Amino acid sequence: MSASQSPRAGIVPAGAPPAAVLEALAGAINAEVRLLEDLIGIMRGQRAAVAADDLQGVDDSVFAVHRVLVTVGEARRHRRALNELLGVPADLPLRDLEDALGDHMGEALRFARDGLRAAALTLSQEVELNRQVLRGALSSGTSVVRSLYGAAEAPRSYGVNLRPSEAETPGGVLINRRA
Repeated sequence: MSASQSPRAGIVPAGAPPAAVLEALAGAINAEVRLLEDLIGIMRGQRAAVAADDLQGVDDSVFAVHRVLVTVGEARRHRRALNELLGVPADLPLRDLEDALGDHMGEALRFARDGLRAAALTLSQEVELNRQVLRGALSSGTSVVRSLYGAAEAPRSYGVNLRPSEAETPGGVLINRRA
């Protein structure tokens, strides 16, 4: 490191990056935050639809998630293009943005980055909660159908005295005609 470089200079080429590009990057990150917040709302709506046995609501939420995810993909491509304009790797993780920009990282960009990280964390928690709720609903639905049609519940294990090789197999026997 030369004497003229500060320890926080980052990997951005010499000279200050254009303020307009830094502002555009903050705006692009904030747009991603809004999209993730939309997804969080959709996830919560999906859980409400499951709780209300609203199949149309669940179906609508799946379509909405797909639509927003396509838009999130476009927003990420836009952010990657702005990263390249700043001279940083296009796929630079958000956690490394401050190190890459060094002294050029402004408060608006820092705030946007922190907001996106927080929204992503909240979204991942909402997705996991929805997985659990949907698994439970599916399990409940399967139990209801079995009780309606009188089907016995499938065994969850081989039992105490049976090994997998001794378990009875329904149907025919496979024959190896090449042997």
